[in-house]
Amino acid sequence: MSKATIISVAAATMIVGLSALGHSGKAMAATPLTTVRVASGLSRPLFIGAAPGDNQRLFIVEQYSGKIKILANGSVQAAPFIDIHSLITTAGNEQGLLGLAFHPDYANNGFFFVDYTDTSGATVIERFHVSPNPDSADPASGQIILRIAQPYSNHNGGMIAFGPNDGYLYVGMGDGGLGGDPENRAQNPDSLLGKILRIDIDGGSPYAIPTSNPYYGKNSPRPEIWAMGVRNPWRYSFDKSTADLYIADVGQNSWEEIDFQPANDTGGENYGWRLMEGNHCYNPPTNCDPGGNLVLPIYEYGHSSGKCSITGGYVYRGCAIPDLQGTYFFGDYCSGQIWSFRYSGGIMSEFMERTVELAPGGGQSINMITSFGQDNAGEIYIVDQGGEIFKIVPDGVASGCSFNCGDIDANGTINLLDISFLINFLYRNGPAPMNLNDADVNHSGSINILDVAYLINFLYKSGSNPVCA
Repeated sequence: MSKATIISVAAATMIVGLSALGHSGKAMAATPLTTVRVASGLSRPLFIGAAPGDNQRLFIVEQYSGKIKILANGSVQAAPFIDIHSLITTAGNEQGLLGLAFHPDYANNGFFFVDYTDTSGATVIERFHVSPNPDSADPASGQIILRIAQPYSNHNGGMIAFGPNDGYLYVGMGDGGLGGDPENRAQNPDSLLGKILRIDIDGGSPYAIPTSNPYYGKNSPRPEIWAMGVRNPWRYSFDKSTADLYIADVGQNSWEEIDFQPANDTGGENYGWRLMEGNHCYNPPTNCDPGGNLVLPIYEYGHSSGKCSITGGYVYRGCAIPDLQGTYFFGDYCSGQIWSFRYSGGIMSEFMERTVELAPGGGQSINMITSFGQDNAGEIYIVDQGGEIFKIVPDGVASGCSFNCGDIDANGTINLLDISFLINFLYRNGPAPMNLNDADVNHSGSINILDVAYLINFLYKSGSNPVCA
């Protein structure tokens, strides 16, 4: 292989994290939907997600057992990926193992992060490392990144996620619990409770403050704070395509809300709690925002007909249901209802309830929705606390996905991510392509560095189209 090709491979690998997935926003006829059960027999599951670049496995968090389990090839593996039950407390209904996030460079460094309540009830963010066996983590590799004392057992938050544009870790913290935020911690700039935090886990030990944080270099407000005024942000997510941030915040007695941050936001928002619950004054009951500085939700709903606790979801960016592109899904834990809408340019559209449509049938049901999840292809999953996980799929029509030659990560398009995926597979013990034939782009009968070079030439040097077996 020529020196130029080697340089191209290196350059492609270095900038892969900066590339964006392309998705069409064209409106299409509505596809009928349903759900299929993909996992069962779990113990209080409350999160499902994928490691970067891994299209073969999904990782499931069990709240009370302290285990993370692997869903692969249609079944849940018997041996857990990791078991940290000795580190956690489950004395309160909202305590336990609550969140999981894989480092953006997990394929190379093997780091992942968990959010749990420790035996004293404090929130802990801890980093672990995968073992030489990719299906098993090293429980002795733990390093505590952040520990935050909790005054009560509820409103612990628990969501952690890496920003797709900045690579920083976002940590969702509840207000500390009880009812009505009695110590007003969500509005206290010197408390990390009732906040969205943003930290750089690569820039310091155990972490650094990003210089772009709104309070960088200050003692008050705390520099970790990215946004404030949340009660219990139960699941937030970044749009895989736009990097917009959707935050579902559980209300007190009357209102649930969804807050929004556009991509490339500079932070510093105050979403209002406990001054406001949704769009309504809470404490004080009147004149709660005299300066007009609070950021109001893009959507709220009341506690009628059994609704009481929002569960945030994801923006659909898969290929199976093309007309759902850009549609945000969310639900309610108490009522089991599911809704969706589009949000663009500050305008909400196509709001609809999906509960009946997404009922799985066959004697199965979706009840206590603890989380939604998303795989690397952009498809969406629903987590039921009763022990089951469902996937949203087209009902009675063919999937819109077409796994074409060169689309190695099977996301519906050929781009720099496919080069990175192939390099990781060949040389870094990365996951195998969903369809091996799609990786043999030069039709040689084997998959090797020549296929990497072929893709680079195709994408950047007007080379020949991929031709698979």
